[in-house]
Amino acid sequence: MLRTVTCTLAALFVAGSLVSASAQMAAPATEKPAKMKLTRQSLKDMRAKWSANKGKLAGCRKEVKSRGLAGDDRWFYIEECMGKS
Repeated sequence: MLRTVTCTLAALFVAGSLVSASAQMAAPATEKPAKMKLTRQSLKDMRAKWSANKGKLAGCRKEVKSRGLAGDDRWFYIEECMGKS
């Protein structure tokens, strides 16, 4: 009986410490600073701006593809690339 109670308490202690440790480790990984919030309207504005200069946009898209960027990183890189002279 004493062994069962001791093992149960030890298991609860270990489980509690693992939960608190995983919660502490997860917090910094989720805090990724964003350059700006991408919304449908902001994406539409970017595309409208980029359609005016299709030649430069094609070059920026090639650079994005060669770097292997995806998701929001792709949009931010194209925005920076289009802003360059």
